[in-house]
Amino acid sequence: MITGGEILFKGQDVLDMDSAALQAFRWRDVSMVFQSALNALNPVMRIKDQIADVIVRHEQISKEAAYERAADLLETVGIERSRLDSYPRELSGGMRQRVVIAIALALRPPLMIMDEPTTALDVVVQKDILQQIEHLKQEMGFSILFITHDLSLMVEFSDRIGIMYAGKLVELAPAKEILDQPLNPYTQGLLGSFPPLVGEKIRLTGIPGSPPDLAAPPAGCRFHPRCPLAEARCRDLEPALRQVRPAHWVACHLVEGVHE
Repeated sequence: MITGGEILFKGQDVLDMDSAALQAFRWRDVSMVFQSALNALNPVMRIKDQIADVIVRHEQISKEAAYERAADLLETVGIERSRLDSYPRELSGGMRQRVVIAIALALRPPLMIMDEPTTALDVVVQKDILQQIEHLKQEMGFSILFITHDLSLMVEFSDRIGIMYAGKLVELAPAKEILDQPLNPYTQGLLGSFPPLVGEKIRLTGIPGSPPDLAAPPAGCRFHPRCPLAEARCRDLEPALRQVRPAHWVACHLVEGVHE
């Protein structure tokens, strides 16, 4: 259920679209790669039909031509054309994820949303798929909104990162700046929870406590019950997301004086 707010894409609020406009918008302007490819794919449909369905729904094209496009898309994501007639159960986890990416690329949308697309895959397959996504992004020129819990992965993969806590955006900055100069205490706690891949060993600090109940979030800053730096105002006044440096936005009362 949507209770408020807006979703803007190229200045248009998606929430104001009628059903016909939404049908034209989906996959043509924004596509999505879901977290579980096995659940996202229809188990009783062949791969070629699942890819072709997206194409035929949006374009005046024959089924045969759509199948040919589907074969080209499979090759684009590193799968042989002979797999067109396969069912999802006949593919490995990595191949299923590539099929979902192929479907998302079918209409060459300018924006692709990826929700934890490599969670269920081993690290070798994760790296291969992410490298392939980066190559396709550079080749086709689309943007990616990548949703993940793996901050270390994001630092490597993203141009900029938005950190959310309890449904609120608490920090937004270029990826390298988030890594080197995090300002929000929650971002600092997240980075302190990841072991470094190189350099000397350090003791991980973690974040004490548990995330709040989103049905009844705490007043003020939602992170204040777990924040070691919280002040009285943090318990009563919700911080606004404000620009504190060029291209760096933070929602925290404690970093008010950073902006010159």
